[in-house]
Amino acid sequence: MSFLVTGIGELVTNDPDIAGVIEEDLYPAHLGVVRDAAVAVQDGRVAWVGPACDAPAADWRVDLEGRAVVPGFVDSHSHLVFAGDRSAEFAARLTGAAYDGGGIAVSVAATRAATDDELRRLLARRVDEMRAQGTTTVEVKSGYGLSVADEVRSLRLAREVTGEVTFLGAHVVPPEFADARADYVALVVGEMLTACAPLARWIDVFCEPNSTHAFDEQESRAILTAGRDAGLELRVHGNQLGPGPGVALAVELAAASVDHCTFLSQADVDSLVGANRGVGDSTVATLLPGVEFCTRSPYPDARALLDAGVAVALASDCNPGTCYSSSMPLAIALAVREMGMTPAEALSAATLGSARALRRPDVGRVAVGGRADLTALEAPSYLHLAYRPGVPIARALDLGV
Repeated sequence: MSFLVTGIGELVTNDPDIAGVIEEDLYPAHLGVVRDAAVAVQDGRVAWVGPACDAPAADWRVDLEGRAVVPGFVDSHSHLVFAGDRSAEFAARLTGAAYDGGGIAVSVAATRAATDDELRRLLARRVDEMRAQGTTTVEVKSGYGLSVADEVRSLRLAREVTGEVTFLGAHVVPPEFADARADYVALVVGEMLTACAPLARWIDVFCEPNSTHAFDEQESRAILTAGRDAGLELRVHGNQLGPGPGVALAVELAAASVDHCTFLSQADVDSLVGANRGVGDSTVATLLPGVEFCTRSPYPDARALLDAGVAVALASDCNPGTCYSSSMPLAIALAVREMGMTPAEALSAATLGSARALRRPDVGRVAVGGRADLTALEAPSYLHLAYRPGVPIARALDLGV
């Protein structure tokens, strides 16, 4: 069955080669903006895109009555499989308590105690919440189980909602291993990895020597290389709590993404520039401004990264401790307001940039052959994503994808 989505007042494609593209000050060529546009969809894929006056026939027409359309948001960093509540921790942090990763243990205890059905229901609710705000592709990490059985369960549930599943057994050292860190690392790279690798695409590690709960460079290297040897692709939590080796390690091991990047040295920036090799093998700097909003930490300097030529993505980092928000529009608004990005750069980072962080050429843009992941805005222009923060103007279209 084919659909023709028409009545699109402004279409952002992220493809500057599509017919009808305009270029103005607020509409740089890389956004590939087409006005009075249409998109033909066949079997969940884009079959045609361009000016509505040239559109082909289709079985069904969907008229958006002048709304703007952007590529579905790609949320390349989230922690959605968890139970429990950490709102009291959030309130304490607003009165001055520092974040060091220790609160993760609270979520681990609650998640271990939850049933499969409880976790499945919570996960489905969070994914629905994301789609209601325009997200069409989401990466989901484990990391609140931290035992072999609980990590396997988390990954199995995550696979029910996405193919972008990340094994994060190296989130923190769980309480029962507090005095036996080496034993926990051995478990992660041994029995836990063997059980979890068949269920995941990615492996991640919280590389943060400034936290007694996370992992230092030596431990992180061992975990990432073991994951790579098991056939998993690499991601890294790095440089969130202070300067550290996370960025350098991610670039050295050709990780797809290093996430947070709050505290960067010039050497870190230079290494990320050198890692901007192409869609298939770059190390993308994924920025998570919702975390800084919720923790009152300094925001990453996105302007400096972009000006240097670093590949940048935006993601929500939806999690129970440091950013319980699933809103990619909020991430875009914060990136523009607090991190020096233009509205066009922020939208690109939340779509094409995050697709690059997942090494997914089929999402993050509207182009023939790609997934027909479209997000409609109750607004005439993509500019409203930053212009109207907190207003639910974005929603993913259901076109049978």
